[in-house]
Amino acid sequence: MSVENPIWGAPRIHSELKLLGYDLAESTVSKYMVRHKKPPSQSWRTFLKNHCAQTASIDFFTLPTVTFRILYCVIILCHDHRKITHFNITTHPSSQWASQQITEAFPYDEVPKYLIRDRDAIFGNSFQKRVHAMRIKEIVTAPQSPWQNPFVERIIGTIRHDCLNHLIILNEKHLHKILKSYFDYYHHCRTHLSLEKNAPIPRMTESKTQGKVISLSKMGGLHHLYRRAA
Repeated sequence: MSVENPIWGAPRIHSELKLLGYDLAESTVSKYMVRHKKPPSQSWRTFLKNHCAQTASIDFFTLPTVTFRILYCVIILCHDHRKITHFNITTHPSSQWASQQITEAFPYDEVPKYLIRDRDAIFGNSFQKRVHAMRIKEIVTAPQSPWQNPFVERIIGTIRHDCLNHLIILNEKHLHKILKSYFDYYHHCRTHLSLEKNAPIPRMTESKTQGKVISLSKMGGLHHLYRRAA
């Protein structure tokens, strides 16, 4: 109990043990409690889980074209249902451009409470002012700690593994078309372990009586969706 609940004190643990039929003194509980090195606090994972519905994250990744031109892609992800709220591509990223992406991603009636980001210089003064004006609280990760922004880091890895590693990008327009097609597949078809093995936009379970299973090509045959023929 002491390990699993670092913010519990001896009286709380003693109460739980008493309700489980253990007859011992509170001083005994205090004696054998685990002494945490840091002040008691919720873990980062617990914070993310408790605030999923109110949290979004933002990050950039780069991709070279066939002519070795570097494209910068921004991803804004809502944690609640792992939905990609917004993406865009540029060859010359700036703080002003990044702040515009936040405005386009969140209408004022859909603004999240928290926005997790890293310490990239692109999130400069202009970006911070725009986020503050939208009443979003920035959660800035520690230096060189991508694990503190796990959801958007994971989706970037998924985009590369499922899509971009299998294609040659010609230019900015080509990449935009490919990502738009992939995100349609991602939201409507691709299952996720964290969503109880369903898609961000949930798919209905189909019974055997609805017909035989058919295969629908997605992303030019790179992926497939399996449905029952009505």
